[in-house]
Amino acid sequence: MNVDFILEVLNRKLIESQNPPLNTAEALILRGIWEYKTYNQVAEEAGYSPGYFTNVVAPELFRRLSEITNERVTKKNCRVLLESYVAAWGTLGKTLPNQYPVNFSASKLQDMSPCFPSGAVSLDSPFYIERSPIEEQVYAEISKPGALVRIKAPQEMGKTSLLLRVLDYANRLGYYTVNLNLQQVDQAILSDINKFLRWLCVNIARQLHKEARLDDYWDEDIGCKISCTLYLRNYLLEQIDSPLILALDEVNQIFEHPEVAKDFFPLLRSWYEEAKRIPVWQKLRLIVVHSTDIYVPLQLKQSPFNVGLPIQLNSFSLGEVINLAKHYGLNWTGEEEVKLLMDMVGGHPALVHIAIYHLSRGNLTIAQLLQSAPTSTGIYSSHLQRHQATLKEQQELASALGTVMSANDPVPLDPILAYKLSSMGLIQLNDNKATLSCQLYQQYFQNFQAEHRSS
Repeated sequence: MNVDFILEVLNRKLIESQNPPLNTAEALILRGIWEYKTYNQVAEEAGYSPGYFTNVVAPELFRRLSEITNERVTKKNCRVLLESYVAAWGTLGKTLPNQYPVNFSASKLQDMSPCFPSGAVSLDSPFYIERSPIEEQVYAEISKPGALVRIKAPQEMGKTSLLLRVLDYANRLGYYTVNLNLQQVDQAILSDINKFLRWLCVNIARQLHKEARLDDYWDEDIGCKISCTLYLRNYLLEQIDSPLILALDEVNQIFEHPEVAKDFFPLLRSWYEEAKRIPVWQKLRLIVVHSTDIYVPLQLKQSPFNVGLPIQLNSFSLGEVINLAKHYGLNWTGEEEVKLLMDMVGGHPALVHIAIYHLSRGNLTIAQLLQSAPTSTGIYSSHLQRHQATLKEQQELASALGTVMSANDPVPLDPILAYKLSSMGLIQLNDNKATLSCQLYQQYFQNFQAEHRSS
């Protein structure tokens, strides 16, 4: 049975049961099972950590599949059970209409019936909203020798979606590309600069399909930073005949480890500066992606965050929201609906996308959506409860957010607290003063505080 068909049926069933659809890593594991690949093979081909697939993604995937099939799903029985489940589901008329052939492509099906918006927008999705001229700026920059691009925005603003398109463009130019998501790095590695630089080098080599050979270049007498630099220059850059795009996503993970950050970020800056005098370094094009501003104190001459092309992703404009609504088939003749939605969520791309998805399916009206949005039963319940859990665990953050909510004017905050709230997307910063991002957060957290006081 066609794996694309099975993935689509599973996604529909998950959405019907009010669960998020399969994410990229989960879909990769299922495709790997159909191709009789090991977790290690799938992870290495996709640029993930094998341990992440084995210990994190797979157990959660099989738990979710077990819930919707009412059978205990394991790697060993996964294919048999899912083929049987999808066949039975289709026979009972619970899935796609009969006119849909089994061998349709995933992209065509996506055009016909959008999936629930979650995570990065895939390359073949018709629901990606271009942010001209940002894409063109980045495309032009990475074609320059020794380029460095910095993409900054709070969580769920479209950073990774943009990055996917930049890497796709680079691939079409014939460049080598390496995409490393620092969320996948173990905390023990992130806390040790030597371990982290070795992790970095091994993963770059693997995505370039080269043997690691770390011990041929690592020398404790000269230190890990010079060892890493020699490895990258002599073993990798000198051996390739095209530029290498090195994309580091979720770099803010390192912000939480100041001792590593103080070594690693100046190292990135040194590679960028080397390109001005050593031709081989001109092959390296760096893309650094992070949530909001860095709070680790660095000297300006050492920081990579004040050089290169800065890209700030902001909220959707009114026109971009209208454009997205059209892609979903919503015929919004006026701007009234758009303005109401914008007032509630402030143009936040992920929140706008979720709202338009539900409106396009006829699940609720715009009035019903706006009334239930800032509640624990609305379409943003998971998003809001996730933030609430973080604030409950970190009372300093909750207190700082309360200060912003109760103020009539923008207020200054402690830099670290401002960084964290901004990276969560809860506040906006202007001249180091904070305001709340949108009405959704104001209403939800006010209601939560009121309920908490009354209980």
